[in-house]
Amino acid sequence: MVAASLVGTTIEFYDFFIYGTAAALVFGGVFFPALGSSAATVAAFATFSVAFFARPLGSIIFGHLGDRIGRKTSLTITLVIMGAATFAIGLLPSAAMIGVAAPIILVTLRFVQGIAVGGEFAGAALLVTEYAPPKRRGLYGSTPQVGAGLGSVLAVVTFLVTGLAMSSESFETWGWRIPFLLSGILVAVGLYIRLKIEETPIFTEAIARDERVDVPLKDLLTYQWREVLLGAGAILMWSSFFYISAVFLVSYGTTELGLSRTTMLMVNLGSSGVFTVAVVIPSLLSDRIGRKRMVLIGNAIAIPWALVLFPILNIGTAGVVFVAAVISMLIVSIANGPTASLLPELFATRYRTTGVGVAYNLGSVLAGAIPPVLGSSLMAAYGSYAISVMLAVYAIVATLCALALRETRGIAMNAPETTPADMSAESV
Repeated sequence: MVAASLVGTTIEFYDFFIYGTAAALVFGGVFFPALGSSAATVAAFATFSVAFFARPLGSIIFGHLGDRIGRKTSLTITLVIMGAATFAIGLLPSAAMIGVAAPIILVTLRFVQGIAVGGEFAGAALLVTEYAPPKRRGLYGSTPQVGAGLGSVLAVVTFLVTGLAMSSESFETWGWRIPFLLSGILVAVGLYIRLKIEETPIFTEAIARDERVDVPLKDLLTYQWREVLLGAGAILMWSSFFYISAVFLVSYGTTELGLSRTTMLMVNLGSSGVFTVAVVIPSLLSDRIGRKRMVLIGNAIAIPWALVLFPILNIGTAGVVFVAAVISMLIVSIANGPTASLLPELFATRYRTTGVGVAYNLGSVLAGAIPPVLGSSLMAAYGSYAISVMLAVYAIVATLCALALRETRGIAMNAPETTPADMSAESV
């Protein structure tokens, strides 16, 4: 169960993050050469953001499947779709070969990736939390977060090795395709593992009690719309910091600070590795002091850090950039770790997959899609400090939303549900 969640999430987020790395390094020149360097970079980040706008749709589609048919079925389908789209990107001809069709196909495949990853987190989170002992649910819930970190690490490693093994010209011409094509092997491994898992006991019990609903999204928005909005708001800080650090910073370091591609990939590798290990600690602590408290601590610390982040980065040395990236990822881990247990505990079983997916992916659209694209525009208009202000605003909103949430540690996720009216009253 833990292995199925970890391996599958690692593979899906590897697929998701290699796109971000490629967008930061080569996609501007490969697919948008006519726009010029700066505009091509913005266009490349815009295609990266397309997936975030597809993620809520994916959460609805696969949330429906997960709540109606089962968590296992939903997770298996998302893995296959993500792998197929990623492999196809690796085979996609450049704009120099097929003209405007290249970026159009690229955007379409990125949208498909977004749909797949939109269904991944909720299913992976429920797979572990619905199996976990109640007093260890936070620790078990760290599994998909660790998987996301490992996916980021693996993405950076493949680009780093590929880039070091060939000239810059070869890398930009065809070498960038290798990480995408490797996805086919990884997906086959993940699919083998996921096909062997059993359905979660909580979902099985809910089916036995005949608690399924025809349209989970309808019930969710009728009875727990407040939790959807607050849950989405509470993750704004770590989502914005994560994608600025993991994606935007690679481009910023190479184009604005004058650091080499290899240096920035090493920075990304180190900070992602730190996050992957560190995220377990706040998850474990959330089993002792509460999910809400840990999320609040992370969000609150992020506010002053956001305001000094880019002034520190602008010192420009590799060591300083590395330390700033690591500190950012450590703050991210504090709020991110408990998320995979907090969100499932907020929602009723009969629409839990949909609830977790919609809340998580709504927050990801607002704080994952917008910052990398907006960051480039803000920097051009107002300087890099405007990005610090943007991140601080995200952290403030996230703190206020977390304050409004109820504490969920210790609730019974498998309690029989009564009537929708009862559930609505309990959620207020």
